[in-house]
Amino acid sequence: MSEFRPSSFPAGTLPRHVAVIMDGNGRWARARGVPVVQGHRAGGEAVQRCVRAAMEHGVDYLTLYAFSSENWRRSGEEISDLTGLMQFYLRHRFRELDAQGVRLRIIGEPERFGESFCRELRRAEEKTRQNTRLTLSLALSYGGRAEIAEGARHLAERVRAGTLDPRDIDEAMFASVLQTHDVPDPDLVMRTSGESRLSNFLLWQSAYAELIFLDVLWPDFGEKDFAEAMRRYMRRQRRFGGRPE
Repeated sequence: MSEFRPSSFPAGTLPRHVAVIMDGNGRWARARGVPVVQGHRAGGEAVQRCVRAAMEHGVDYLTLYAFSSENWRRSGEEISDLTGLMQFYLRHRFRELDAQGVRLRIIGEPERFGESFCRELRRAEEKTRQNTRLTLSLALSYGGRAEIAEGARHLAERVRAGTLDPRDIDEAMFASVLQTHDVPDPDLVMRTSGESRLSNFLLWQSAYAELIFLDVLWPDFGEKDFAEAMRRYMRRQRRFGGRPE
């Protein structure tokens, strides 16, 4: 495969918002006969490569599925390892991200990780609020169905309080009560490890996203894989329900 550089892509053809389902840490570790936590550590390095590639390609928004609401079903040991790794990267990579102009956002239920870690996350959000080079959203204890249900409850409460007429509820209003209300819907959702499903990730927001599934395991993901996804995205003709002209 020839090398694709950011400058080789025509202006305006790349996605503005890329969302990534980072899958394959466990399989990567098992294939090497090492503890799963080593797979998560290697996955943390892949996150840095992905962020760097997104910035090099001029992507404005990057959303990473870091921990799903279903991941709480994993063993207590693995959850503890994951939480510790996330805290480590937040503390040791935060300054680098901030210096690069990255704005950090958290969606999901970060409070489930404990008051101390949640407080660190919120401080990082506030510290980077004015950064504009890339908005990096981390989905932590996130579930698309739960987000939709919460949005519906919020609108139902307004209707019950008499401050909202149900007839005024439309798609735009519903989108405004979701956690992603201040970022555009993803143009591209990619998933690593060869699996071909969304796994409860950005269900509302991905209605018209292009879906790309890569065979690479997440710890092996690199800049070339990001560029390959960009190339595949460019081949797509986005019609949003219409017909090609």
